[in-house]
Amino acid sequence: MEQKIIKVQDYLNKRREDFIQISHQIHERPESANEEYFACELLSETLRQAGFDVTVNVAGHETGFVARKASSKPGPIIGILAEYDALAGLGHGCGHNIIGASSVAAGCALAQVIEETGGEVVVFGTPAEEGGDNGSAKGSFVREGLFKDVDVCMMIHPGSKTTITGPSLANHPIEFEFFGRPAHAAGCPEKGINALDAMIVFYNAVNALRQQLTPDVRIHGIITHGGDAPNIIPEYTKARFYIRANTIQVCEEVTERVIKAAEGAALSTGCELKYTTYQNIVEDLIVYPKFNELFTKVATDLGLEVEELDPNASRGSTDAGNVSQVVPTIHPSLKICEPHVASHTKEFKEAAASKRGDQAVLDSAEILARISLELLLDSQKLKEIKDEFALLKAE
Repeated sequence: MEQKIIKVQDYLNKRREDFIQISHQIHERPESANEEYFACELLSETLRQAGFDVTVNVAGHETGFVARKASSKPGPIIGILAEYDALAGLGHGCGHNIIGASSVAAGCALAQVIEETGGEVVVFGTPAEEGGDNGSAKGSFVREGLFKDVDVCMMIHPGSKTTITGPSLANHPIEFEFFGRPAHAAGCPEKGINALDAMIVFYNAVNALRQQLTPDVRIHGIITHGGDAPNIIPEYTKARFYIRANTIQVCEEVTERVIKAAEGAALSTGCELKYTTYQNIVEDLIVYPKFNELFTKVATDLGLEVEELDPNASRGSTDAGNVSQVVPTIHPSLKICEPHVASHTKEFKEAAASKRGDQAVLDSAEILARISLELLLDSQKLKEIKDEFALLKAE
């Protein structure tokens, strides 16, 4: 075990500047949902050069890839998740350039020892984690069965603290359209059917609904089209909403109530309604304590301080939750900035290309590789994690 760890460390030390440069290149050329052509090519070619068999354009995502490096000996299949999309208009304000570089670095490091350990390492290039049309690609990967033979999956996300995996919110992204009839707003308003009225009634109904929801539920949306001119009764309006909750079951229950509010708004104004899920539904992230313990052990061995999760902290959503529903998965955080710096901000974007961000590329890669080695070589530890998965799924 120690010799293999040293071999992984030596490889990462030798290639440190290469992987930092990959992170910076992706940071300098931000690409949003399903447009990550540069990042996809850069990461997949790096894996090809390390001996991986790479398939690009998977599960309906042109910028998705699956890269496999198998040994000639049987053993576990270890999955590593790579993200590399940016936020539209902001760039890498969530640090996915670090995730892409570190996950690929970990995969390349494991390729140096996989023949000795047996088994296989698979790097999944998953676009559009931040959403958008056909977004949250891990949902597509799960739906297409790409994880069916994988034993465990992992990734590390940059953050303002180093923490274990915590729970996340399920998220149903849904688009609502109202269709009315145009007319001159002053000359013959009685001949029109106002789609903006329907939208406003709907929006206010959602606001009223919030009073009767549990504290974990979050509903937030924007009107993307509200009409064309003040003197024309709007014949068409559109809005996009995220509906979130602690579990996918509650999320879907609330979604049904929001849909009924939209149907009521259409009925009260005489409009027609159309609604659709415009990107993958994101499921809640299952927390696996034994897998978390392994992350803490490895991170602590590297000299990192793993902080306690704040039980009162607000939560977001991640499509790693979809993966956690079908295979034991971890999604811990590694500190790249001070706690007052929030993600999805200019300050976090700057941190993602800072010296601390660069160090996070290397630390994350080593942690992922060392966790993988533990599970490739210790069948009992892997069994404990998989048994915990079965137990949690049965509850």
